[in-house]
Amino acid sequence: MNTLAAYGLLAHALIFGAAAALLPLGELRPRAALVATAVALLGGIAPAMHSLFGTPSLTLLQLAILQLTNRMPSPFGYRPALILLAFAALFYPAALGWGASDPYALGYQPWALLTALAPLAVALWWRRLDAWLLILAVDLAGYAGGLFVNLWDALFDPLLVLLAALIVGRRLLLRLIASRLR
Repeated sequence: MNTLAAYGLLAHALIFGAAAALLPLGELRPRAALVATAVALLGGIAPAMHSLFGTPSLTLLQLAILQLTNRMPSPFGYRPALILLAFAALFYPAALGWGASDPYALGYQPWALLTALAPLAVALWWRRLDAWLLILAVDLAGYAGGLFVNLWDALFDPLLVLLAALIVGRRLLLRLIASRLR
């Protein structure tokens, strides 16, 4: 088993445990998250997730670890999820060939992408969004360390976009329900 496959299995187990940590179990949440992580790793859930979703991004893994450590509030709220969805709505169709250029190919020779990320890092630092700045730094370190061959794979993945869609959809559903109750 190579490093990327091992990372994928461990990351999916942690992601499954983080999802279990969202359940309203009171004081049993930490234990349930630990048990869910172990069951996912040993019971075949993590390999199934890995085969279905592919290797998770370091961003998603870090958000899962923050959830497992009970860091509240999560830095991945409505606004970051909405920004990711808007970006993904442009990125994925172009990456799938629905345009003249392939943005995914930029991740293999990422100097232009890294140059574009520098102002983002400055903006995160300026706004004191330290959690996101640390997430970006770990993503870049994972890419520089050779864990990922494409920088985009370290930054985001389809499962993270699905999570963003759930966050945005939940907010919109709650607003719709609240407007109906008035």
